[in-house]
Amino acid sequence: MAQSTETTDWVSRFADEVIEESERRAPGKPVVVASGLSPSGPIHLGNLREVMTPHLVADEIRRRGHQVRHLISWDDYDRYRKVPNGVEGVDGTWAEHIGKPLTSVPAPRGSAHPNWAEHFKAAMVDALAEMGVEFDGISQTEQYTSGVYREQILHAMKHRGDIDAILAQYRTRKDPAKKPQSQKPDAAMEAAELEAAEGSGAAAEDDGSSGSAGYFPYKPFCGQCEKDLTTVTAYDDATTELSYTCTACGFAETVALNEFNRGKLVWKVDWPMRWAYEGVVFEPSGVDHSSPGSSFQVGGQIVGIFGGKQPIGPMYAFVGISGMAKMSSSKGGVPTPADALKIMEPQLLRWLYARRRPNQSFKIAFDQEIQRLYDEWDKLDAKVTDGSALPADVAAHSRAVRTAAGELPRTPRPMPYRTLASVADITAGAEDQTLRILSELDPTDPLSSLDAVRPRLDKAEAWINTHVPADQRTIVRDEPDAELLKSLDEQAQGSLRLLLDGLADHWSLDGLTHLVYGVPKVQAGFSADATPKELPPEIKTAQRSFFALLYHLLVGRDTGPRLPTLLLAVGQDRVRALLGE
Repeated sequence: MAQSTETTDWVSRFADEVIEESERRAPGKPVVVASGLSPSGPIHLGNLREVMTPHLVADEIRRRGHQVRHLISWDDYDRYRKVPNGVEGVDGTWAEHIGKPLTSVPAPRGSAHPNWAEHFKAAMVDALAEMGVEFDGISQTEQYTSGVYREQILHAMKHRGDIDAILAQYRTRKDPAKKPQSQKPDAAMEAAELEAAEGSGAAAEDDGSSGSAGYFPYKPFCGQCEKDLTTVTAYDDATTELSYTCTACGFAETVALNEFNRGKLVWKVDWPMRWAYEGVVFEPSGVDHSSPGSSFQVGGQIVGIFGGKQPIGPMYAFVGISGMAKMSSSKGGVPTPADALKIMEPQLLRWLYARRRPNQSFKIAFDQEIQRLYDEWDKLDAKVTDGSALPADVAAHSRAVRTAAGELPRTPRPMPYRTLASVADITAGAEDQTLRILSELDPTDPLSSLDAVRPRLDKAEAWINTHVPADQRTIVRDEPDAELLKSLDEQAQGSLRLLLDGLADHWSLDGLTHLVYGVPKVQAGFSADATPKELPPEIKTAQRSFFALLYHLLVGRDTGPRLPTLLLAVGQDRVRALLGE
């Protein structure tokens, strides 16, 4: 069932708030919104919400004529925490790189990219381009190793006592990452959320460590093994001399921090430092960052040390996939935006994120539900065209089909997805057969080229080929089921005769729909045009029996694609042969 629960548009409300706050903080300067992504593994559809929430707000601000920057901070200087499961070209030997920066870890075997981070970043960049997402990318490896943050690092070290005091307020609390009860739908969801937090790179929630030399909010990467398994043993504020030892390889050295660029601030200090450095006004965060004592809330206090303010930061809910409670990039096999874009047009994917408030969870369908989702989208498209859609639905539709830069490329003639999927299933991708069937759907306006139904046709075909199990694929019989035909009683034989007699005159999608639903009505003595209100309940039973008979005779199963589409796909001559004419 379609859900139009919104009476106002959440994107516009945030845009109002962000523009007002930006003018208060930095009058006349571009509005800055931000996202952060850790390319620690496949960047999945849950991570996409981290981008789409600020993108939609930024795009609305652009539509109003304001200058805006959407920063995507690639957290590629994060430590490599674990070897993700299910990544092609990766095996257990990658464990030797745990603790190194993601940009120092080799890419999966066979990759065209120079390192782990660039490999997983590239797929996301391509997907965002297809979705029309405009952004400024910032590599944290480049920022740190080029010394861009040197003053901020020295400032954090100078004020480490103040930072430690803020963090100490939370260290004594039990399980600070635990979610409030209102945010936990069930135990399975909670477990999945914690699992995802563990594998989300920046969500490690690192706040630094205290040793005999005191607390330090900075971690060097080892000069010998490149890992961050280091302990700062001394620091001199006056000279900025920093000494550390590596617990992994035993290496130790003393460096001048005002010249040293091989390390980074710990996450709970790094994030608010960047808010201040970039002047971020809007940045959402997931539940794993938003709970009491976690990075977003603690960052709101630490950001003042760097002379900045915490952004407006709505918490966004998780995104599920066909029954999966939550996606975790540490687990492998979770769908990415690139996976989704293989089976759905970018407009549909944008719409899924635009129509729900950030704190509303939703699921993205890779199973049969995608057909219903497309039906819902096409109905909305029609309502927008005829002016009957609700204002919030019109807004979500607009944000799906276009950005401030213009309209996204779309399928010129968007036939129903379920029809295209059925045809792709039956024809196994044979273009001549596909064109024949699609041309016969509406003889008054025949399709002259498959280009008119692309890319939707290609998406539907990809869905059939990659997400429909082999035992659910449609294989039309080669020969009539002589035994079944011989066993039919007089009524069943009469139903087939009525269908066969009407085939030629009803050979279109609408015509065949009228015919197959009408046969049981006519057999029972009613008009083929009779409405459900005019018919007894047993007609529905008769229709189901008739449909099951046709499926058995055509494809040897109880069910299959919609019968009108199936009949068109099989073709008149073959239908007649399989039905015993």
